Amino acid sequence: MGFTTLGEFILDKQSDFPGSSGDLSSIISSIRLAGKIVNQQINKAGLAKHILGWAGSENIQGEQQQKLDVYADEQFRKALENRKMVCGIASEEEDDFITFDNNNKDAKYVVMIDPLDGSSNIDVNVSIGTIFSVYKRVTPVGTPVQLEDFLQPGTAQVAAGYIVYGSSMMLVYTTGHGVNGFTYDPGIGVYFLSHKNMKFPEDGRIYSINEGNINSCEKGVQDYVKYCQEDDKATNRPYSARYIGSLVADFHRNLIKGGIYVYPATSKNPNGKLRLLYECNPFAFIAEQAGGIATDGKRRIMEIQPTELHQREPLFTGSKNMMNKIASMM
Repeated sequence: MGFTTLGEFILDKQSDFPGSSGDLSSIISSIRLAGKIVNQQINKAGLAKHILGWAGSENIQGEQQQKLDVYADEQFRKALENRKMVCGIASEEEDDFITFDNNNKDAKYVVMIDPLDGSSNIDVNVSIGTIFSVYKRVTPVGTPVQLEDFLQPGTAQVAAGYIVYGSSMMLVYTTGHGVNGFTYDPGIGVYFLSHKNMKFPEDGRIYSINEGNINSCEKGVQDYVKYCQEDDKATNRPYSARYIGSLVADFHRNLIKGGIYVYPATSKNPNGKLRLLYECNPFAFIAEQAGGIATDGKRRIMEIQPTELHQREPLFTGSKNMMNKIASMM
């Protein structure tokens, strides 16, 4: 039986982007490489004490950084800079965007990245991941990248994806032509196409929400959770509650099995907690390309105009029928 490698798939799909001269394919290849390096360290986390535990610093959101957060940030930054196709990146782990001035002045793209989502789960051996999205810069090529190149709505994304580091490592991405997943074979160091043209089931039986915060959520969210828990044979309720606390893992499971992920605003975080540029927009692009829906509870995520690099928003995303139901209750 023949298998398609990620490299072969990327080359085959270059014709989808006649104006990119292979730049976009090179960016995906950079992420592929950095993911392999980061995965190697994650797999040694229980043994390699030099990369396990707190880094002794905080990110811009005031969150304690893990050593692996810092390590992953460095690896993806180096990989993206070295290919010379990216003029700058914005990372969840950095206060400001990073400009690649030296050899990347003619680069056309910027990348937003959450290098290691769910890193607080490293110590307990739970799946974590990397999230990324790619935009074409809006300022003139050849000039230093500017803030406005990063503050673009999600509709301007040209690619988005994630890597899940779990029982197997998978890279899932879209360039606006469907969603495809690639599983890594560590024996030969190659990603193979394992999940072609991924689609959310229109319905699902999984709801993913931190129910510990349910009393501080708005009434529509509370009503929906009650709906999920009711007995109703016609709709196969009650649904199953599944919440890992690692966004990549929760989204990935729901994409494959059918479900809804809800991270709403609360009285403690009235603007939501997830980052629009690094988490909400990439997953919204993937969700829509896979036949799902992504909103902040009222608005389409990808139509929100960002005003700052670390802007937070609520996120509701998943199977179409489940999303339509919760929308009717909000």
